[in-house]
Amino acid sequence: MSGIIISDDKTKFPVEKAIELLHTTYWAEKRDPEVIRKSIENSIVFGVYSEDSLIGMARVITDFATTFYLADVIIDEKYRGNGIGKKLISTIVSDNRFSSLLGILVTKDAHGLYEHFGFKRDTERAMTRRV
Repeated sequence: MSGIIISDDKTKFPVEKAIELLHTTYWAEKRDPEVIRKSIENSIVFGVYSEDSLIGMARVITDFATTFYLADVIIDEKYRGNGIGKKLISTIVSDNRFSSLLGILVTKDAHGLYEHFGFKRDTERAMTRRV
């Protein structure tokens, strides 16, 4: 899909729109907005934009030395099926800050997406990406 921009510029990240987006998910639908704000503040956040509107996001928590944890990966339902999620994950795992680190995530239903990028199932939900 053309016109999609992925950025980790937190100064331009629309937190309130992210709260709305996360509240559409099974894992964060009841998450307190203040908890979401704090989680964004204390992680690296990648926003996915179409015409300056937030349509997706992911958070990365890391020590920059050994491990990164991928969380809150979401693409607005209206934009799914166009490869945007793949573009987002590709951007993150190829980022020099994370590309040589062990990647960890937990997912209930998106294993196939992450397997394209070297993540492997460790348990029913947990996945890791070793380099």
